[in-house]
Amino acid sequence: MKKSSLLLYASIALFFSCSQGPKVDVVIQNGTLYDGTGSPPFIGTVAIKGDKIVYVGPPKFFRADQNINATDKAVSPGFINMLSWGVDSLIEDGKSQSDIFQGVTLEVFGEGMSWGPLNDPLKASMKKKQGDIQYEITWTTLGEYLQFLEDKGVSTNVASFLGATTLRINAVGYEDRAPNVEELELMKDLVHQGMKEGAMGIGSSLIYAPAFYSSTEELIEICKVAADYGGMYISHMRSEGNKLLESVDELLTIANEAGIPAEIYHLKQSGKKNWGKLDRVIQKIDSARAKGLKITTDMYTYTAGATGLDASMPPWVQEGGLEQWIERLKDPQIRKRVIKEMKTDTDEWENLMRAAESPDKLILVGFKNDSLKYLTGKTLTEVAKIKGKSPEETAIDLVIQDGSRVGTVYFLMDEENIKRQIQLPYMSFGSDAGSLATEGVFLKNSTHPRAFGNFARLLGKYVRDEQIIPMEEAIYKLSGLPATNLKIKERGFLKENYFADVVVFDPKSIRDFATFENPMQYATGIEQVWVNGTHVLENGTHTGAFGGRFVKGPGYQKQ
Repeated sequence: MKKSSLLLYASIALFFSCSQGPKVDVVIQNGTLYDGTGSPPFIGTVAIKGDKIVYVGPPKFFRADQNINATDKAVSPGFINMLSWGVDSLIEDGKSQSDIFQGVTLEVFGEGMSWGPLNDPLKASMKKKQGDIQYEITWTTLGEYLQFLEDKGVSTNVASFLGATTLRINAVGYEDRAPNVEELELMKDLVHQGMKEGAMGIGSSLIYAPAFYSSTEELIEICKVAADYGGMYISHMRSEGNKLLESVDELLTIANEAGIPAEIYHLKQSGKKNWGKLDRVIQKIDSARAKGLKITTDMYTYTAGATGLDASMPPWVQEGGLEQWIERLKDPQIRKRVIKEMKTDTDEWENLMRAAESPDKLILVGFKNDSLKYLTGKTLTEVAKIKGKSPEETAIDLVIQDGSRVGTVYFLMDEENIKRQIQLPYMSFGSDAGSLATEGVFLKNSTHPRAFGNFARLLGKYVRDEQIIPMEEAIYKLSGLPATNLKIKERGFLKENYFADVVVFDPKSIRDFATFENPMQYATGIEQVWVNGTHVLENGTHTGAFGGRFVKGPGYQKQ
C-alpha cells in the first residue's frame, strides 16, 4: 500500500475512532512508527490501555479517551539514558525535565558510585558532600533508594547498577590496599543482596580514588556474583587516554574471567595524541565479540567530558577521602609534589588537565561554596589570572576553598571519532549528567550541555542534518539495543503487551540548543511522551505527572 493511501486510511481511522473499534485510553494514528528493532519504519497505529501498549500495526479503528494525530511525526519507544547522574536531581525535582524534553523514559545510574548500599559512615560522607540540593538519606540499600524515588514521584523510570566504588567503601573505606578475605566476602554479599533487589549489575569508575585502588582480580570476584544473576559489568575504564588500549584489555579480561557481559561507559580517546587509537579499540572489541564475549559501548555526542578537578590530581593524594585529600593539599611539601605531577604527562594515572593540553580547555561549572559561584563558566586560565597564580596552584586552591572536587568540563575528544563511534553497531547513548531544570536550585550552578542536548543532538545534528546513521538505527540504539543489553523485560520496543513508554517527535524540528556557553536550554521537537501509559509530556509541555517506576534487573527476586 502506498504512503498516500495509508495516510488517507489512517485519517479516516482517526475520524471514526471516537465511536468505533475497541476501547483504549490512547490511540496514536497516522505516525511513522519506529519499533526499536532497527527495521524500516511504517505508517500505522499505536494504542495504549492502562500501562501497556495493546496494539502496534497498520492503521486500525479504536475508541479512545485521547486521540493523537501523528501525521508526519515519528513514534518510537522511549529512550534509555545508559549513564544518568539524576540520583540527587530527581530527589529535588522528579519531573526530569532536561531528559523528558529529549524523549528519555529511563534513567540508569551507577557509574562507580550508587546510592546504595550505604553504611553509616558512607551516609555521613554523602550528606556532608551535598551541595545546593539537600536531602535526608532515609534508605540503606540500593533497592530502597530506587523505591524511594518511585514513591516520591518521578516522571522517568529509574534503574541502577551497583557501584563498585560504593561496595569498596562499605568494606575497605578509602584506603589504598586490597580487601582482605572478610572484606571481599562482605562486598560479594552486598552484590548478592543488590542483584536480588533489582540492580542491573556492577558499575565501576576506575580513574577516581578510591576505585583506582581496585585490582582487576577484585573486580572479577564481585562481577562473578553479578553474573550469577544475569547482570552486566559496565565501566569507566582505568584509562581513556594514554593507557586506553590496556584498559580495554582489562575490561575484556574481567568479562571473560567473570563470565559476564561488559559495556564501556562513554567510549572516548582522551587527548589529541590518543585520537588515533580508535581503530585498535574497535579491533579489540570486534575480536572479543567474534569470540563470543558480549561487549558493548555507550557514548555522549560531544568532544568534551565533565568531571571534577580530582581528575587532574594524582590518586595517592586523594587516599582517605575528600577531607584527607584537602588536608594534604594544605601541606606545602605535598602541594609542591602534586603541582609537579599535575604538570607531568604520565601513564600511571589519568591526568585530564594534561590530556586537555591547556587550562583554556577546562571550564569550571560546579561550586558548592556560594562565595565561589561567581567563577562559574570561566576557564581555569581565566580564574588563574584572577587569582594571580598558576593553573595548577589555582586548581588546588579551589578544591580547598570549595571543599569539593569542583565540577569541571574538559575538552578532550575528536569530532571525527564521535561520528565514527555513532556508527558502531553496539553503541548506545548516555548523558553522563543529572536530569535538571531551568529553574530553582539548578540555576545556582552550570553544567555540561549534554544534560540538555545529548539525545536531541544525536537525532537532529547527526541523523537528520549530517546523515551519519539512519533514523531507524538511531532509535534502535536509543531503545531496543540498551534494553536488550540490560535484559529489561517488556521495554525498549513498540510491541503489544510491552510497557507504554512511548515518544512522539518531529524529525524535522528536533534540535538541541544547549551550548557550553549557555548549557541550560531545553531541546525542542519532542511533542508527546508517555511513561508507563502516563502522559508526561503533552504537546511539548510537561504535564507534571509522575509515571516513572523502579525498573528491576534480571536477578530481581521479590522479597
